[in-house]
Amino acid sequence: MSQPTERNRLEDEESPYLRQHADNPVNWQPWDEQALETAREHDRPIFLSIGYSACHWCHVMESESFADEEVAALLNEHFVPIKVDREERPDVDSIYMTVCNLVSGRGGWPLSAWLTPEGKPFYVGTYFPKEAKRGQPGFVDVLENVSNSWEEDREEAVSYTHL
Repeated sequence: MSQPTERNRLEDEESPYLRQHADNPVNWQPWDEQALETAREHDRPIFLSIGYSACHWCHVMESESFADEEVAALLNEHFVPIKVDREERPDVDSIYMTVCNLVSGRGGWPLSAWLTPEGKPFYVGTYFPKEAKRGQPGFVDVLENVSNSWEEDREEAVSYTHL
């Protein structure tokens, strides 16, 4: 089993949205060079979650998934989890939302994106319930599938990069 990423660094952020995730068991990192370097250094994909304070589904996903120990364990072990406030970083939001719209035909928040350590998205979506329901894949299943694809057939996973 690999070592988890560094501790959650959101408590020192200026954004109230990011600070509200500081107590999650997910080892959230802000979008900065340190987080990106961690991904490159550990050769681990990035899970990027973009949202904002007034977003209903962002709060739902936090309570269903990001506050959940099982989900946190998957994120911390297999990914470098990065949290972005779209109101603080509209530049980052714009890039990955454009990809989501182009790939899936729709967008919205929370924006969920899986990136190579270099920041290239290879899987994108919006809100995922913790468990599959009403034809929507569950977040746990998505995390396991993306992790398995990255570890077992990275070349194919990377072939889906969208930048």
